[in-house]
Amino acid sequence: MAGGWKKCLFLIGFRLICLKTVVSAKTAPQIPTIDQAYSKISNSITVEWATVPGATSYLLTAEDGDTVIETMVANSPGTVTGLKAATLYQITIRSISAAGRSQASPPKQAKTVLAAPILEVSSPSPDSILVQWEAVYMAIGFSVSIMQANGLGRIWKENTTNTSLTFSSLDAGTLYTIKAYAWNANGIPGDDSTCNQRTMACAPGRVMIQEDPPGHLSVAWSNVDLGDYYVAFVKSDDGWEVHCNTSTTQCSFLSECGFTYFISVFAYNKAGQSPLGDVFNYTTAPCCPSDINPVLVSSERVEMVWSPVRGAELYETKAVAGSNVVECNDTAPACTLSALECDTKYSITVYSFSEVRGINMSCRSRFITTGPCSPEIINISKDAFSMIHVHWRSTNNDATYTVTAQGEKGLYQCSSTGESCTLGDLPCGSVFSVTAVAETQAGWSLPSYSMPLETVPCCPTGMTVTQVTQSVINVSWTIGMAAQTYVTVLESHIGQSKCHTHQSHCLLGCITCGINYTVALKAISATGLTADCAYQSYSSNACCPLGVKLYRLGPNGIRIYWQASRGSANYSTDLYGSKGIFTCTPSAGLSFCDVTEIPCGDVYTVVVSPVAETGLKLTFCPKKIYSVTCSGSTLGMVIYRGKRNDTVSPR
Repeated sequence: MAGGWKKCLFLIGFRLICLKTVVSAKTAPQIPTIDQAYSKISNSITVEWATVPGATSYLLTAEDGDTVIETMVANSPGTVTGLKAATLYQITIRSISAAGRSQASPPKQAKTVLAAPILEVSSPSPDSILVQWEAVYMAIGFSVSIMQANGLGRIWKENTTNTSLTFSSLDAGTLYTIKAYAWNANGIPGDDSTCNQRTMACAPGRVMIQEDPPGHLSVAWSNVDLGDYYVAFVKSDDGWEVHCNTSTTQCSFLSECGFTYFISVFAYNKAGQSPLGDVFNYTTAPCCPSDINPVLVSSERVEMVWSPVRGAELYETKAVAGSNVVECNDTAPACTLSALECDTKYSITVYSFSEVRGINMSCRSRFITTGPCSPEIINISKDAFSMIHVHWRSTNNDATYTVTAQGEKGLYQCSSTGESCTLGDLPCGSVFSVTAVAETQAGWSLPSYSMPLETVPCCPTGMTVTQVTQSVINVSWTIGMAAQTYVTVLESHIGQSKCHTHQSHCLLGCITCGINYTVALKAISATGLTADCAYQSYSSNACCPLGVKLYRLGPNGIRIYWQASRGSANYSTDLYGSKGIFTCTPSAGLSFCDVTEIPCGDVYTVVVSPVAETGLKLTFCPKKIYSVTCSGSTLGMVIYRGKRNDTVSPR
């Protein structure tokens, strides 16, 4: 139709393909060699190469310094699409088999051809068609041709450096096909644009599609001269189709997320329907995941899963807490967010992504709090009642802390909502590893770094004090668990005696006879921990008597006399001779004892010993030897009663 306008839009899409390389222990296939790489379409480069034995597919890569495009193909030739027009690319290829993939081939350069000019055609008069276009990057000239759409008649072809051209002397009411392309400085032609124009009205041009707000598609187009009304058809990729009749240049349709809609617009007048114009497609934003479930929440990690949603090719998960932002991208409907801050509330959003529409930013956020921070044990102390106090530092809110002491003799715990708790009844002589964990509604923290705890060594179960000599006692005891050395202290009002030994007994000297002492025993571990084990009262034995002398009592009797030591004590007297042992025990309080019927003419060993309260006769008093003769002089002051004295002389 005369005076009508039509704009033909040439759309070029691209697709990114992400490959996951699987490393195999088998040998990778050979590196292929590119025979040639060339471009016949502005958004693609075709590559030819020799087949690699064992290869099941090939990975083509095109790089222009800014972007990298990869395409998987089965065999040669293969084509990389989604490229920019009139752009020089470095082309490489890798062969892929079950064993892995090869290294990249030596690169080969190829340049995409020029983009097609975007045509605007109109019929200003019944016998002419005006063709206009915008300048094409890197083009120095254009070729435009026109012929009847039914193939009849001649073909007109014109070359020009301008951006418009008018064909005249055309048949009225006839549908013509116009084709145009640009060429570069080397004369290489680019993509061509084809448009039909009737000299009756053209299909509406400048079709624009918008989705605003989400769920509503708005389709608008340019006005067509001599057009009475328009019909817009919208068909989704699942087969659903609607249309709208209007005398305006706009229609609105309901839409759903994750669908691709195909849109075409026709103009109508009395002459009938306009030719079919370009069919446009519009892909709505991918749907948002709705059933997001955290399957694991720890102090620094959150694992989540959700159901796949329509239209999503990739999922972007973002966790935000103030200036702290953590992201992960994956094609699978799952994500693990790591390196998070403990005991922190994060706003977590899962965005869906498609190559055509990008990210759906309308997806709803949810809040998840990470697990509590691990406490830091700063001090372990013991009080006078052998209770263990554990102190820690933490920044958690509303947390309960559990301290665990674990060793060979068992596990002991205490809990608190503060920053300390007390462990009781820990066995002596044991080593424990002490850790602390925090618990909140979000879960458990990791355990703190452990600190060693050593309890004091076990005390001996028994202690015995034995007097060895008048000034020396022996203190003995059983072995205590984890005790390496022992300290024994003997103390009285007149002084102190101390012994430090690794054995289970100790001799203490400088003991004063007949004195009340306190005996203390301490067990010490290898690390210096000390257990105060036993306090026991001990009275040293009475002193050995002094001035022991013998007097004759008639022909067969001897009186043994001594000077009693300080304090009250009972004594026992023993005379050891070749003809027997003679013993006498004096009455309490006396300092002499008489032995009758003792043979003369023998040598006797005389011992006067104190007798302990237990009845035990002490054996450490000094011994004296006397010779008792049957005639001779007397020894000491001997009183004669009835008969002469025989001689008793010391030896």
